[in-house]
Amino acid sequence: MPLYHKLGDFPQKRHTQFEKPNGGFYYEQLFGTEGFHGHSSLSYHVHRPTQVKEILNSYSVEPKIAIGKNIKSLLFKGFELKPENDFLDSRKAMLVNKDCIIGLAAPKESLRKYFYKNADADEMLFIHRGKGKLRTMLGNIPFEYGDYLIVPRGIIYQIEFETEDNRLFYVESYSPFYTPKRYKNQSGQHLEHSPFCERDFILPNELETHDEKGDFLIKIKKEGMMHEVVYATHPFDVVGWDGYNFPYGFSIHNFEPITGRVHQPPPVHQTFETATFVVCSFCPRLYDYHPKAIPAPYNHSNIDSDEVLYYVDGDFMSRNNIEQGHITLHPKGIPHGPAPGAMERSIGHKETQELAVMVDTFRPLMVTEEAMGLDDGQYYKSWCE
Repeated sequence: MPLYHKLGDFPQKRHTQFEKPNGGFYYEQLFGTEGFHGHSSLSYHVHRPTQVKEILNSYSVEPKIAIGKNIKSLLFKGFELKPENDFLDSRKAMLVNKDCIIGLAAPKESLRKYFYKNADADEMLFIHRGKGKLRTMLGNIPFEYGDYLIVPRGIIYQIEFETEDNRLFYVESYSPFYTPKRYKNQSGQHLEHSPFCERDFILPNELETHDEKGDFLIKIKKEGMMHEVVYATHPFDVVGWDGYNFPYGFSIHNFEPITGRVHQPPPVHQTFETATFVVCSFCPRLYDYHPKAIPAPYNHSNIDSDEVLYYVDGDFMSRNNIEQGHITLHPKGIPHGPAPGAMERSIGHKETQELAVMVDTFRPLMVTEEAMGLDDGQYYKSWCE
């Protein structure tokens, strides 16, 4: 995150004594990425953050692969995923490779009985339906429909829903999420042509500090395993922190589309990037204004990327029979483009109200058994007239 942020109390100088009001010291923890090279924050804890009392169970949560080497364009009916009470149980991996896991979740209940930490991957949670609060060791973030939540690996969190009908699209990334380099100057500030700026980010607030000892269950995901670990103290015991590595939110409704006289390529919609894939936001916008413009996207070959589109709202003008919650996969190796008739009917239209999230991976994606349970079975033939 290219922003400095701070909450609570901490000493003026790093790595120095920070005394408690009634005696003793707070415990400093470096929370960083990419070793000691990437973004980091320093947090100060009431208790040592290293106290593990017990490891109860460890079990596999690796996705089961249905198609390992795929050439077929696929459509998954995401809203047919059955809701489940538990937040982690509701998360279902749809598409995976060595770099990321792309999935859906439909949790009915808040995560309050235990805490969760992803030790391997940064998480991007996109809120399609639902409203609530992300509670973390570095502060809380309110969320609602259309919000991206970026949760760096290692963050301990819970999630609180005010609603029962919750639908999430998520990506777990084994490399950190950043905003695109071309939108920033060399010091990290967003430039004037960027489709969003620092004012648009939803930063952690409402720092919770719990001075509690006991048995606190934390489920830690690591290397395809879930480990149930009991901590001796409450994991939300931070009295203060500062730095650049922390969870944050961003509303897709605050993305300002870049448009042109003729059709612009998908990178103008880019919102986040990692070393191995990009995330784009397709938002309501005016169409191209050349007198002969064709608003529908041109056919293009997927040579370097697998393209995943998650349809959120509105009428996605380049496809036929697309509904909310649908996911399409256009794999590398074959071209794709507008559905038959979409190019022609787009001519003369002035704007679109579509809302979608796209993930383009640089390595091919494998398709899980969970995904195939939502497959429509016919999508790859949808370009035939």
